[in-house]
Amino acid sequence: MSIIYQRRSIRKYQDREVEDELLLEIIRAAMHAPSAGNEQPWHFVVVKNRETKERIVQVHPYAKMLLKSPAAIVVCTDLNLTKFGDFWVQDCSAATQNILLRATELGLGTVWCGVYPDGERVENLRKILNLPEHVIAFSLVCVGYPAEKPEPVDRFKKERIHLERW
Repeated sequence: MSIIYQRRSIRKYQDREVEDELLLEIIRAAMHAPSAGNEQPWHFVVVKNRETKERIVQVHPYAKMLLKSPAAIVVCTDLNLTKFGDFWVQDCSAATQNILLRATELGLGTVWCGVYPDGERVENLRKILNLPEHVIAFSLVCVGYPAEKPEPVDRFKKERIHLERW
């Protein structure tokens, strides 16, 4: 539970590359997420190139911190791999959460920038990343060594728990 409590959105990063082995370990964790019917519809695009990051920032209004992060992971779904309709959204959400948690455990900072269901962001990332028509960019996760340490926040709200009925 400590990793869940420690995980925070990090928007400031040290000027230090993230090792490829760590990025692979983070993606390995993503691939261990649960998925509907075990369909595992995901693909991952690792972005490190400055020019690519600049192009993404031009079309994603909430991804400015991407320019300061040494890497990003774009979580995508391959519609050819889905068997259960729109459950891929939950699958990719679980994969994204695993990225955030494993990165925290490895001493890295992350921030989840939403892409799907914003159609304009989806199409712009399709073009920038050269995604096939049957692949949808779901989320963009900036990854780097944190240059900030936000304090943990207790988000537990007992009044939001309902037993048996609302």
